[in-house]
Amino acid sequence: MSAPNLSRLHRFVTAVGAVLAEQPGEPAILDRVGGLLAELVAQDDWLPAAYARPDPQRYQQYLLHADSQERFSVVSFVWGPGQATPIHNHTVWGLIGMLRGAERSQPYARTADGRWEPGGEPTVLLPGQVEAVSPAVGDVHKVSNLHDDRVSISIHIYGANIGAVQRSVFLEDGTRKPFVSGYSNTELPNLWDRSAELNAALRG
Repeated sequence: MSAPNLSRLHRFVTAVGAVLAEQPGEPAILDRVGGLLAELVAQDDWLPAAYARPDPQRYQQYLLHADSQERFSVVSFVWGPGQATPIHNHTVWGLIGMLRGAERSQPYARTADGRWEPGGEPTVLLPGQVEAVSPAVGDVHKVSNLHDDRVSISIHIYGANIGAVQRSVFLEDGTRKPFVSGYSNTELPNLWDRSAELNAALRG
């Protein structure tokens, strides 16, 4: 098996940094970074196996890159068969690109009496497809692996260090539970920091 082509991630992170350096508005960020993410997930040859490992108990969120200025972070979400999130928000802009398998995203809307209920039809993401979230375009949803018999993996980019952001989980009755997600790869290096391997990939 050939080594992961980490140069794809390098080009993606560099290009995102260049976009954000221009300080465009959120619509332009979602459009331009969304295009870059679509290019990244169009090829499934770059994510190392250590950042694609499922867990039998719950989905995994592996940090791939955290911008030093905390302008953005990139993570891989690894879904075991049938795994799902609770209803939750993000509080910042985000983009989800499907790399492997498929996932279902069910948006939720708040009712007049404060409950949460499905807000429209769910979106199914297939490899190469990208979806946006943010308080401006829709920020509350529940996500699940579309498959009950295989792993699915999506690549997410958020406009903050998402593992440190105070967010919320919601119950359908309106109950709100604050949470900070952290990352699953406390024993792994930030993939971006694997400089020797990355430089070797770039030379290749």
